[in-house]
This record gives sequence, C-alpha cells and structure tokens, in this order.
Amino acid sequence: MNLPNAITTVRILCSAAILFCNALTPMFFALYIAAGVSDIADGWVARRTNTASEFGSKFDTAADAIFVIVCLIKLIPAIGIPVWLIVWTGVIACIKIFNIVSVYAEKRQFVAVHSAMNKIAGALLFALPPTLAVIDIKYSAPTVCAISTFAAIDEFVKIKR
Repeated sequence: MNLPNAITTVRILCSAAILFCNALTPMFFALYIAAGVSDIADGWVARRTNTASEFGSKFDTAADAIFVIVCLIKLIPAIGIPVWLIVWTGVIACIKIFNIVSVYAEKRQFVAVHSAMNKIAGALLFALPPTLAVIDIKYSAPTVCAISTFAAIDEFVKIKR
C-alpha cells in the first residue's frame, strides 16, 4: 500500500468512527474535517509523488461514497432534511449510478471522473454541514444540489467521450 492509499484508508476509518458519534458534535466535526483533509491530501500526494494509479482513483471514489453515505446516515435524522432535498439527492445519486453502470456495460470497466465540476460540487457538499448553524439548509441546499446535478450530468458527458 502506498502513501496516497494509506491516506484514503484514513478517510474510511474516519467514516466508520463517525457512525459512533452523535451528529453535529465536536467529535463528529473533528472526524468530518479529518476525512475531508484526507480527501484532499490523497490526490495531492499521489500527484506529487507520481504514485497515482487506476486503483487509487477507484479506491478514492469508493472512500468518497462511504463517507457520503455515513454522513447521510448521521445527518438526515439530526437536521430534519426536507423531503424535496431527499428526492433531489436521490435523483443525483441515480444519475451517478447510471453513469457507473452505463460505462461498465459499454466498456467493462469502472470509470471515476475527477472533474473540476465534481470537485466544486464535493467542496460545496463538504461545506454544508459545518455551515448549518449560520445558513438554513433551505437556502444552501438548492445551490449545492444544482451544482451537483450539473456535475453529475457533466460526468456523464465526459465518460461517454
């Protein structure tokens, strides 16, 4: 295991630990921030040390999915997410799953797209929980969802090329 993959493993371990924390507590946010930093660091280290790999890219994508699912498990009950937001999030997830399945059916390989739009959507999504104390979710979530929807569609266009 190389250093970038070890850093990605930290994100998975932080995600697992989050399951045992109460949402929106200092421990939750400490693990949340550690997972976010590891997400930035693994790619940066991989590029700087010339150790980027197809496995690392897929491992990073899997770690991201685990982190998002764990955060949803903890945050949905804690913050009372409106139904429209759950539906919109489900639509984005369906687009992303469709992207993965359609590429696999066509090319027999899993493709992870790390586009600028995906990074922007990810950064906004990551910023959402820490800002809940100052920005009501009904104002911040539509922006995050709109950009995430565009990123998912952009991902489809990029993987079909």
